[in-house]
Amino acid sequence: MSIPTLITFIAYFITLLGIGFCFYRRSAGIEDYLLGGRGMGSWVTALSAQASDMSGWLLMGLPGAIYLAGMGQIWIAVGLFIGTVLNWMLVSARLRIYTQKTNAITLPCFFEARFRDPTGLLRIVSAIIILIFFAIYASSGLVAAGKLFESTFSVNYHTAVIIGGLIIVAYTFLGGFLAVCWTDLLQGALMVLAIVVVPILTYHRAGGIDAISKAMELKNISPGLLPEAGTLPLALCMIVSSMAWGLGYFGQPHILVRFMSIKSVDKLGKSMTIAIIWVLLSLSGAVFVGFIGIAIYDNLSGGEQEKVFIYMIHDLFNPWFGGILLAAIFSAIMSTIDSQLLVSSSALSEDFTAKR
Repeated sequence: MSIPTLITFIAYFITLLGIGFCFYRRSAGIEDYLLGGRGMGSWVTALSAQASDMSGWLLMGLPGAIYLAGMGQIWIAVGLFIGTVLNWMLVSARLRIYTQKTNAITLPCFFEARFRDPTGLLRIVSAIIILIFFAIYASSGLVAAGKLFESTFSVNYHTAVIIGGLIIVAYTFLGGFLAVCWTDLLQGALMVLAIVVVPILTYHRAGGIDAISKAMELKNISPGLLPEAGTLPLALCMIVSSMAWGLGYFGQPHILVRFMSIKSVDKLGKSMTIAIIWVLLSLSGAVFVGFIGIAIYDNLSGGEQEKVFIYMIHDLFNPWFGGILLAAIFSAIMSTIDSQLLVSSSALSEDFTAKR
């Protein structure tokens, strides 16, 4: 266990809990607690939306996929980038306008008002779907948190999951939507810092493009953009399937609720610009981390490839600075789970009991 890294993590957790306490009792009603009173600024909206979207897979899953399969997996990042841009362009303004017109503070309530469902069935079914799938999604995030703690501090995996879960629950339920958004602002900034700095500082240590190309050749990783498949039609199907990840943006409540919370539609243009730049930098950095990892590490297998970013930080950076970078991975995990917890709580407190 690295003492400097441990101190960095403790300071980070104290900061998150401090933000939760800061916004404690600031909520004057249910709309304030679940939607921040529709008063969020451009930067908070943009970074909280993207940080809650890009969970632990950005810093662990995507670099691991590139490490295993090379350029053929880059289509995942392409699809996600396109999905992000289209979501901001096509959905954000309309959703902000019509949720206020219908006085809806959750998506299920908006669907009920939008489609004029007198039975309430659409609202309830939507809430049930959110609860079921967010339970699975949040669980996957806690798994990633457990792996991070286990790799960094040699803490028992199950203990690590419990610690991470308690911290997230504490600041989320203390400060509600405001605490979640402001912690996500911090976490989003930390994430983009880490994913940009690490590949820049490790590129030459890995030997540059020549060393990466040689390592890919030795490991039989194709340098082409087409995934390895038996036929061209199958390869094209794999590309379309990878890019289809971007379709998820149009229906994820923990992202869409950010559009509903911004102070005015006029601020969405600036938010969209910030969000698109953030996503472009983050996805590009994650892809480069995977390629650099190919040159640095020879035999990562059995799920270890997902930890390539963690290993690079451990092996190549000072423990103090490395602790900040490792905290960025936990930021990616926490920023998604806290948003999902809040949306799930809104489903339980508002969608199941709303009377229209």
